[in-house]
Amino acid sequence: MRATTIHAPFDMRVEDVPDPVVALPTDAVVRVLRACICGSDLWAYRGEAARQPGQRIGHEFLGIVEETGTEVSTVGRGDLVVAPFMWSDGVCDYCREGLTTSCEHGGFWGAVGYDGGQGEAVRVPYADGTLVRLPAAAASDDHLLSALLTLSDVMGTGHHAALGAGVREGATVAVVGDGAVGLCGVLAAQRLGAERIIALGRHEVRTDIARRFGATDVVAERGDAAVEAIRELTGGQGAHAVIEAVGTEQSMRTAVNITRDGGAIGFVGVPHGSATGLDLSVMFDRNIALRGGVAPVRTYIPELLPDILDGTIDPSPVFDMTVGVEGVPDGYKAMDERTALKVMVTN
Repeated sequence: MRATTIHAPFDMRVEDVPDPVVALPTDAVVRVLRACICGSDLWAYRGEAARQPGQRIGHEFLGIVEETGTEVSTVGRGDLVVAPFMWSDGVCDYCREGLTTSCEHGGFWGAVGYDGGQGEAVRVPYADGTLVRLPAAAASDDHLLSALLTLSDVMGTGHHAALGAGVREGATVAVVGDGAVGLCGVLAAQRLGAERIIALGRHEVRTDIARRFGATDVVAERGDAAVEAIRELTGGQGAHAVIEAVGTEQSMRTAVNITRDGGAIGFVGVPHGSATGLDLSVMFDRNIALRGGVAPVRTYIPELLPDILDGTIDPSPVFDMTVGVEGVPDGYKAMDERTALKVMVTN
């Protein structure tokens, strides 16, 4: 089959690799219909996250089950399924508590020795605990497939950030970051009943999507200017709930400074240099809570899926470029140069 591999910074290749096979009785093989490139993939692309030459990549996909092991009971050949960005067994203590990203037997697509989502097929470990079956009719609905693909990561991650920030009905929410996760955070906040949603971003195409998703205000400034603007919008108090979807020192510092006393920050931006953005004495004095981390999206899929199927939410606008598998390297280049927000890969 064809699959995307990474060999060095900015060196993405689509190569012939061995077809996946059922290796364990708990495995399934999924033929990929839709995959995508994540902003977090760019850290490997830029050489800021270590990868071995030839390692697979990609962690967001949905597709058709081609084969299952003898112990797989919840999905079968021909089923349309979506895979969260990490596999999990579904039965360990962490999985039962909903923290599937800490599964004792879990792992991440594209890890050494495992398939990545940006290819034609994937061997799925622990298929019963990992895969979620989707309505068969969705396979012929391109728009719906795009929306459902976001359940593999960005919609669930935006939801995780909103929960961590304590978004509730009537709350004022600020979202730091105008990437796909930040935009899905806007949509998640709207879904949870926020009264006012302030999106921080300076790219008009992206802030237009934020408004479409429910943002009531847009702040284009950064740093101290952004803090001042949000304080002015909120009568000097700041936001009850802040979603941090970037992961840099500046973004975390901004998040702390725009949070209302007694409020909370939900952080899901993959940290890269963000530790110094936290001043615990400030957070202590102002009773600011911080909660977030790697989103257990497998836990959230059953809750979010019905709202996508009935049209209550539609995260599909986060995809603004589509390529085939052979075009994945071009997709990385476009996202790195910020000429694309999020690239979808079709098979």
